[in-house]
Amino acid sequence: MNLQLVVESLPQLLGGLSLTLQITVISVFLGLVVAVPSALMRLSLNPFLRWPAHAYIFYFRGTPLLVQLFLIYYGGGQFREELEALGLWTYFREAYFCAVLTLTLNTGAYTAEILRGSIQAVPHGEVEAARACGMSGWLLFRRIVLPKAFRLALPAYSNEVIFLFQATSLVSIITLLDLTGVARSIVARTFAVYEIYIAAGLIYLACSYGILYIFKRVEKRLMAHLRPEERRQAQKATDPAQENLPV
Repeated sequence: MNLQLVVESLPQLLGGLSLTLQITVISVFLGLVVAVPSALMRLSLNPFLRWPAHAYIFYFRGTPLLVQLFLIYYGGGQFREELEALGLWTYFREAYFCAVLTLTLNTGAYTAEILRGSIQAVPHGEVEAARACGMSGWLLFRRIVLPKAFRLALPAYSNEVIFLFQATSLVSIITLLDLTGVARSIVARTFAVYEIYIAAGLIYLACSYGILYIFKRVEKRLMAHLRPEERRQAQKATDPAQENLPV
């Protein structure tokens, strides 16, 4: 093992990591923007809203991410004239835009399904209680259903974000020098396959558990009222007579 080479290559690998994190953050944010309306359309009783969302989710969940990436990056050239007429060719000829668009659509489909399940899992009693308080329509959804659904979806959504972070390694195939792309270029020069790819893998591993730790902290904060100790303290604060009662 050539550890000296790993140390010397570390600045380049961290440079590639910055592009990986940048693509991940943008795709996660835009994917969430796509996922919320897609999940609502998927739950709609109107077939003109439900079926387009169903087709979008069905396709992006049922096909490999690499195929989606090739279709958008290489397939865009087949429609160059149409894209130029629409003023979109400037974007579609850039690998960075195609990578972000592909990852956004992919994670949007998976996140929409996670949200759909969590919206359906919101307890009916809470919805009925909100209606009894005079809430209905968008107000009921915005104040009761959606916040509860986000809390329920958080564990599954953290897995989706980690999956997306690791899936960004595919963008190196379309010439982007992310962490995997930089590692591959170093290996091509030095032939030190084990040293460089093990180092890149350890960086991915550290970042994945960093993302997981952030979600755990957020989940712990949002679910604090469900922990027995927190419930006991809340009961003591609101009703001292309940202090000695079992929880």
